[in-house]
Order: sequence, then structure tokens, then C-alpha cells
Amino acid sequence: MKVRSLRAQIFRFALVGVASNILLYVAYIGLTSLGAGPKLAMTTTFSIGVAQTFWMNSGWTFAHRGSKSLAFARYWGAYAAAYVLNFCMLVLFVDVLGYPHQIVQGGLVLAIAALLFALQKFWVFAEVGRATDAEAR
Repeated sequence: MKVRSLRAQIFRFALVGVASNILLYVAYIGLTSLGAGPKLAMTTTFSIGVAQTFWMNSGWTFAHRGSKSLAFARYWGAYAAAYVLNFCMLVLFVDVLGYPHQIVQGGLVLAIAALLFALQKFWVFAEVGRATDAEAR
């Protein structure tokens, strides 16, 4: 892959993420102001966000031409794993080790975004014919 293409993918991934998170935060505030509880509003906007960013990242960021259903299942799996990782790291670094949650979550946002980019590039939207070792067996 050309460096130029990789830079374009990173830029597009970041743009999709930032734009999506701004819109979803506005939706979250709207839902909570209408009486929805924070956890319900977060779950609703998280689910909408994963579905919405799947279509943007599959078509625009990575120009995926393979199976949409397989990629969609992998996408949800990647985001579920990222959610669990984020939650566990907050418990460890904030609850157990006593670090400030603002700093911990700020670092985790960046680290998990990098992880999600790699998962999407090399697994979720992997090019046709580039099966993983487990799939080749």
C-alpha cells in the first residue's frame, strides 16, 4: 500500500469519527434533555454510531468491496471488544490505581481509535484474498 493511500485512509477515518461523535453527542444531549436516562441515551447513540460509521468507513474510508454482512459482523465485534477494553482500562487505571478519569479516558480515546483503525484496515475490511491464518484453515 502506498503511504499516500494510508494517509488518506487515516484522514478519512478521523474525519468520520470526529463528525460522527459531534452529531452523536448532540443527539445524546437531546435525548437526555427529553427525559431519557444517560445509559439509555448512550446505548442508543452508541448503536446508531456504530451502524452509521460502518457505512461511511466501509464505503469511503476503506472502499470495501467484499461481503457487507461479514464486514458488519466483524465491525460490531471490533467495537464490542473496544468497549470492553475501554471499560476494563477505566476500572484498572481509575478505580484500582487512582488516576484521574479525564486523563485516562483521553488517552484511551486515542489508543482505542488507533486500535479500531488497525482492526478495520486489516480485519474488518481486509481486501478479498487476504484471509487470516484462521480463515485459511
